[in-house]
Amino acid sequence: MKDNKKNDEKELDIKTPAQAEQILLQEGEAIAVPEETAAEVPAVGHAPGAPGAGGPGGPGGRGGRKRPGGDRKPFAKKPTGLTDSGLIEKVVSINRVSKTTKGGTRLAFSALVVVGDGKGKVGYGLGKAGEVATGIKKALAAAKKQMIFIPRRGTTITHEIIGQCGSAIVLLKPASEGTGVIASGAVRAVCDGAGISNILTKCHRSNNPINVVKATFDGLSRLKAIRKPVEIPKEVEINASPSIEKP
Repeated sequence: MKDNKKNDEKELDIKTPAQAEQILLQEGEAIAVPEETAAEVPAVGHAPGAPGAGGPGGPGGRGGRKRPGGDRKPFAKKPTGLTDSGLIEKVVSINRVSKTTKGGTRLAFSALVVVGDGKGKVGYGLGKAGEVATGIKKALAAAKKQMIFIPRRGTTITHEIIGQCGSAIVLLKPASEGTGVIASGAVRAVCDGAGISNILTKCHRSNNPINVVKATFDGLSRLKAIRKPVEIPKEVEINASPSIEKP
């Protein structure tokens, strides 16, 4: 009876979680550790499988996780843009489109993809399907069929030009070595596919990715290639010079 009264008094004293923690700590300190078990525990290191050991029993009190700096996997290299087919394939944008019909609303996905070989040939394609993966496959097939060759001068374009499609206007300017690709996502995808690594661009009026890509292709397709001057041999120049007849 006396024990029950004491327990009831303790329960009445506990009013907050902090008070309960204090009582638990006091009860834990009252329990003494046996001398034999304390002597068996080594002073340095931890027993295998014990908390804080390097074994599977909870290293560092983290539930079996290994310590930082242990057996780490090597960092995976970033995948390059080249695929198994040897082409650079980049998805520019994916839109969800809907069509209202008599039976209800049909949902589909349209994908805009840019494909290039990194050596001057690049193309773009649009694909629409009920699933994203199927739409991307259709866009890739369409892009590979309409690839064009873009003339370059080293790692940049040959001259300044402006491309336009609808209300989207894209300015393309050649840049010196080390400038990089100063462009938005849609224009950058086209430049990377064509192998242009130094260029200055600016999009005006519209930022619609489809029109921006079409305007970029409009400008790049009208670039003029640089023709190397033909060297004429000296012998041909001498023979071709008109002979002056003396009176």
